[in-house]
Amino acid sequence: MSISASPAVSDEVATHVANRIGFIELERPKALNALSTGMIRAMHAALDQWRENPDVLAVVVRSQHPRAFCAGGDIRFLYESAQRGEHDVRDVFFTEEYRLNHAIFTYPKPYIALMNGVVMGGGMGISQGAHRTGGLRVVTGSTKMAMPETRIGLFPDVGASWFLARTPGAIGRYLAVTGETIGAADALYAGLADTYLDDSALPALVDTLRSELFERGADVVACIQREALAHQVVPQPDASSLARARALIDRHFAWSDVAGILASLEQERSRAGDAAEWAEQTIGVLRERSPLSMAVSLEVVTRAEGSMADVLRCDLDLTRSSFFAGDTLEGIRARIIDKDNAPRWRFARIEDVSAADVEKMFESPWPANEHPLRDLRG
Repeated sequence: MSISASPAVSDEVATHVANRIGFIELERPKALNALSTGMIRAMHAALDQWRENPDVLAVVVRSQHPRAFCAGGDIRFLYESAQRGEHDVRDVFFTEEYRLNHAIFTYPKPYIALMNGVVMGGGMGISQGAHRTGGLRVVTGSTKMAMPETRIGLFPDVGASWFLARTPGAIGRYLAVTGETIGAADALYAGLADTYLDDSALPALVDTLRSELFERGADVVACIQREALAHQVVPQPDASSLARARALIDRHFAWSDVAGILASLEQERSRAGDAAEWAEQTIGVLRERSPLSMAVSLEVVTRAEGSMADVLRCDLDLTRSSFFAGDTLEGIRARIIDKDNAPRWRFARIEDVSAADVEKMFESPWPANEHPLRDLRG
């Protein structure tokens, strides 16, 4: 077994090659591995170094900490930067994060994400692209997956809308607007995960990956799939909570705007039965979220039919408008900084947000030939 170190860019990420596999290990447990700019750069540097290296067959990204794979981006840092007027810092963070997301999505070798614990926001950005590389998104019994951005007045960024738009029925629209957290069986049902392993099996899997003989990247993937055969997620995906709610999700979240979704749910609530109870709970969630960011989030998924490069360019435009003209700073203040859970949203009610308000949020602050992500393709 050969081990070689790549240059350390961040003490919050460990990168090394073992047994012809590039390992990226997230090491910021106190922040649930929330991504800092340094972590993003360290990951991207390792991927660049391994891209053409014939001694690296595949990449595995993981956390050794049971609570979280990655809880997102460092939003406290972004808030504090904004308070100091350091807007360039935010642009650099998101530009580099989205470049990393794109590098993963287009990576020429199998990229494998071991997604235990919290997998939210930026954690989705460094895992979902594995599906496009011939790699795997591996979930476990502890997986808690979400794009919860509407709770803080943001939107599902990091290219996640590309994947949400390709989930069955209206599931992607539902997850984007509500920000609801799902488990392993839900993720498998929605096509946001590829295979399942028990948490207790992860250390042995990594040991196997460090010792078994591999000749191709596909052999690494096959090894993980073989190990996964011994593990069954409970409940089965078709019996997951998302599957059980699928008919209701498709009925209510197919509407073209959030006001229509809400009106449809209100109608459902007026009837008796389990569906009425589900509708009432969902209405309660929507009434807590930022009306503007819910409307934007629905539109983000609607527009995510093109390339990942186009989606990420749109995401970067929206980070600007969300911080300058949206609810993001207020949402972070209320949920993360002051923790009063009493955000004063720009629009008091969902019904107050117009199509023009939403459209304005999508205006790019950059001419196309000056966009920071103009060179991304695919």
